[in-house]
Amino acid sequence: MSGLTSKEAQARLRRDGENELAAAEKIHPIRMFLGQFRDVMVLILLAATGISAFLGELTDAVTIILIVLLNAILGFLQEYRTEQTLESLHSLTAPSAMVCRDGRWQTVPARELVCGDLVRLEAGDQVPADAALVEAAGMAVNESILTGESEAVTKQPGDPEDRQNVLHKKNLVYAGTAVLRGSGNAVVIATGVQTQMGQISAMLQSVQQDMTPLQKRLASLGKVVAVICLLVCGAVFLAGVLRGEPVFEMLMTGITIAIAAIPEGLPATVTIALALAVSRMMKHGALVNRLHSVETLGCASVICSDKTGTITENRMTVTEIWAGDEDFQVTGTGLRMAGAVMQEGRSVNPMAKPALQELLICGTLCSTAELDSEFPRKSQRNRGENTASGVWHATGDPTEVALLVAAEKGGISRKPLLRKHPVQHTEPFDSETRRMGVTVEAGAGTCTYWKGALDRILELCTFAMQDGKTVPLTERMRKQILQKAEMLSDQALRVLAFAKQETGHDGVFLGLAGMIDPPRAAARTAIRTCARAQIRTVMITGDHKNTAAAIARQAGLLRGKKAMTGAELDALTDAQLDACLDEYSVFARVNPGHKLRLVRAYRRRGEIVAMTGDGVNDAPAIKEADVGVAMGKNGTDVARQAADMVLTDDNFATLVDAVEQGRCVYANIRKFVRYLLSCNIGEVLTMFLGILMGMPVVLLPTQLLLVNLVTDGLPAIALGLEPPEPEAMTKPPRRPEESFFSDGLMGRIVLRGVLIGIGTLGSFSTILRMGGTLEAARTAALCTLILSQLVHVFECKSETRTLFSVRYGNNFWLLGAVLVSLAVLGAAVLLPMLQVIFSTVLLTGQQLGIAAGFSLAVPLIGGVLGRKPKK
Repeated sequence: MSGLTSKEAQARLRRDGENELAAAEKIHPIRMFLGQFRDVMVLILLAATGISAFLGELTDAVTIILIVLLNAILGFLQEYRTEQTLESLHSLTAPSAMVCRDGRWQTVPARELVCGDLVRLEAGDQVPADAALVEAAGMAVNESILTGESEAVTKQPGDPEDRQNVLHKKNLVYAGTAVLRGSGNAVVIATGVQTQMGQISAMLQSVQQDMTPLQKRLASLGKVVAVICLLVCGAVFLAGVLRGEPVFEMLMTGITIAIAAIPEGLPATVTIALALAVSRMMKHGALVNRLHSVETLGCASVICSDKTGTITENRMTVTEIWAGDEDFQVTGTGLRMAGAVMQEGRSVNPMAKPALQELLICGTLCSTAELDSEFPRKSQRNRGENTASGVWHATGDPTEVALLVAAEKGGISRKPLLRKHPVQHTEPFDSETRRMGVTVEAGAGTCTYWKGALDRILELCTFAMQDGKTVPLTERMRKQILQKAEMLSDQALRVLAFAKQETGHDGVFLGLAGMIDPPRAAARTAIRTCARAQIRTVMITGDHKNTAAAIARQAGLLRGKKAMTGAELDALTDAQLDACLDEYSVFARVNPGHKLRLVRAYRRRGEIVAMTGDGVNDAPAIKEADVGVAMGKNGTDVARQAADMVLTDDNFATLVDAVEQGRCVYANIRKFVRYLLSCNIGEVLTMFLGILMGMPVVLLPTQLLLVNLVTDGLPAIALGLEPPEPEAMTKPPRRPEESFFSDGLMGRIVLRGVLIGIGTLGSFSTILRMGGTLEAARTAALCTLILSQLVHVFECKSETRTLFSVRYGNNFWLLGAVLVSLAVLGAAVLLPMLQVIFSTVLLTGQQLGIAAGFSLAVPLIGGVLGRKPKK
């Protein structure tokens, strides 16, 4: 082929457009920032800021506006980061391409490529457009960013008429992928948005991010607070006017008390609780990009997980060997040194099994991988078993590394072997021959070791090794070998065959090795934890169906469910998919569109979906999911920027730990919302009922400010540091429609707030009736109010335990916050300078006893009236 002429290329460029991904509509940063102030709670706080400033309460106004700005900045940063996801795709496109135009090869900008162009690709090149190969020599391509599978894909020319642009085709190369080895020429069949990468770009633009469950609940809470504020303001105003008080004065009083009803510390406390959870998760290997996603993860009812590297080790491991007509098992996984070659439950010395020994030698010599074989000083190492506790350091092809590790477990090391058998010649693996050979010195002559596909190894052999002897390879033995290979393949093992061939002789068949990327032990435990927590774990992978199902079975993920391929998924309508979705827990051989469709299907059913992934192919589904999770080790920048969370260790178990933290965060938010609202209701009722009963003003503005900024804030923040409760991962996930005040929380809040208010008024009126001064009565009321709240904070530690059964010692921050609040109260009452500021006086022992008595009566009465019945 001679390619296109320049004239033809220009005409097609005008017709089809440039070979570039579609640019997303950009939102101006200022518009994005102003959009953070649309929330109901934020609008209430802004109104409170203006009113506080008008009334001269500048400290309140400054505090509230700082809280609002902090939340707006955090929200802006999260949204701005999300907007960068699409721009990251552009960095994956090749800047230039070698193309044949007008009968000669030339370099042109990749954006000028058109369908029909003939491009040349070599090792190290980035593929500039989707193209069909017309020539290829030993070409292998890394397609992991599109398929999620890290293993190199061999490429070869196919039917010239086969130009259908779908994934997983041997004769196609895809834009954004990298040529690892070999070279070839290909005809461009898709450019720009028509490429597989372009389709992913379009999917990303179609995804709209919704509010998280927590944001929806906080918005709902904001509406409730707004209604309460209006009702309080109206009630105080009417009560005062009916008593004959001046209209303007009562309007200002009503507004002041309504502002006291606003839990202005709530947004800051929520933000702090989420930030603290982020810090804890970071220590466990989970980096959070979007703050509210921490809590959303706690609601997750479905986790859609990739297979490779997330549920599995992402390291091939030899688990089965068949040599000399005998079966052997290899224990240990990945690059861990510990492991053994076993037979019938006992470790085997390969020196006593010639066929096994020769197979391990063959796998060791017929390799270009390297293994760091230095052991820790305290390791114990015997033939057939290695009990070292360290980890190997390896370079090279994952399959060859697995063979080297298996040989080390059998006591056979590569470096000593190479000294004994220096390499003379290597025949590298080729997609056509599907085998690799290495010729080494052996005594006075040479010997060639072979490994590769079974059919290509068997055709070299006329002998086999059995019982330490070389025997003719009969037809019956060939059938037996094929049957054994099929049995290993049925276990989803990748099967390699081995042979040796001495100079001038036919090949001797040595045996088979079966290997797999095994599930992580921690992933199996995490999947069981998810099952107890009624969270469905679903594997979505680009791997083959049998392999995916086998891994799922080993990981404990199938549990009577079935596996479905992407092709089978395409045959279903959305209605049919929704109807049968519960029957499947494995989806194999899927493309980016399938992943996005599955996430949307689960969300249609009302599920809260967490989606993990590492490639560009995962980015649309990651962005669509309620919580998108990217891999930190092997993930692409696009996946990481589309995600709400990044796992630095690529481990499924880390994600499940994060789910527990998410549940803990929501539980803690309920705890301090309960605390703040109970306290605020107590404060409002104290002022409101005092006015209705014709009493003097119970608490002065400076005293209310002391309560709100110090004794309310510090304990509430400390409640955000409560550790997860033991039963956190035994409960089902919360439903998205569940009220923030579910399970009787609002009733407990109102009851406790009423009791705090009544207790504070009781202390105030008792002191007055006993002849105490107004200043003493107010000081006693202040002490009662604060002490009641500090006792109540311990009640808020649990929704199922009473004040007498909660764990006091599991949160030292809370104990510290209570002590600080008590110290502030003591200073305000005892220090003359602070007495002037807060209008307090030194109480007598009797007055102090009355204040303490009303404070302790409140939790005792609340414990009796608010006790939850046992279920």
